[in-house]
Amino acid sequence: MRAIYILPALLIAGCSPSRTATNTTADINAAAGRAQGDIDNYAANDATVATPASLTPAEPGQPGGLPHDKTPVSEAPFAADSPQGAANVVQTYYALIGEGRYRQAWSLWRDGGKASGQSADVFAASFARYSEYHANIGAPGPEDAGAGQRYVTVPVQAYARLKSGAALYWIGNAVLHRTADIDGATAEDKAWRIMSIDLKPAPAAK
Repeated sequence: MRAIYILPALLIAGCSPSRTATNTTADINAAAGRAQGDIDNYAANDATVATPASLTPAEPGQPGGLPHDKTPVSEAPFAADSPQGAANVVQTYYALIGEGRYRQAWSLWRDGGKASGQSADVFAASFARYSEYHANIGAPGPEDAGAGQRYVTVPVQAYARLKSGAALYWIGNAVLHRTADIDGATAEDKAWRIMSIDLKPAPAAK
């Protein structure tokens, strides 16, 4: 539809025998301005120009939603090495992705990002097709301990919009790992880091 508005205006401005050569540039600019105004008015009044609908992830307890955990959340500060600390890492991870800070998000995977199975550049490129990306994080499960290692599972509901306009929804879990406070463990070893994320397609809210 844009070509229909622009081309006739430019041809009239450039080819009319009543216009002098010195005024050609001004005439073309004026015609282009009028044409753009026509296009803007058309787009504003045309009901077929669609605006993407809001992303609507499913509510907790519904198909595609997080588990419906009604346990009150404590307002007391949580320790970084607690299960809530693990959930906070997942929350931070998706916040960084939503802000386009992919390298920082990648670094929250175990082994300095290597547990993601991708380099930092490939990881960042994998989000290039999205215009927006979000996630809701559920209550973490209990800490699973063994042989000086600690694991926590965190429910995740992710949702995003492709640059094409399509909406996508996923549900699943992130598993985080850290090393217990044992001899030889570094501060990085003892910090919660993402070991795996398993998400599957999910329905949107009804």
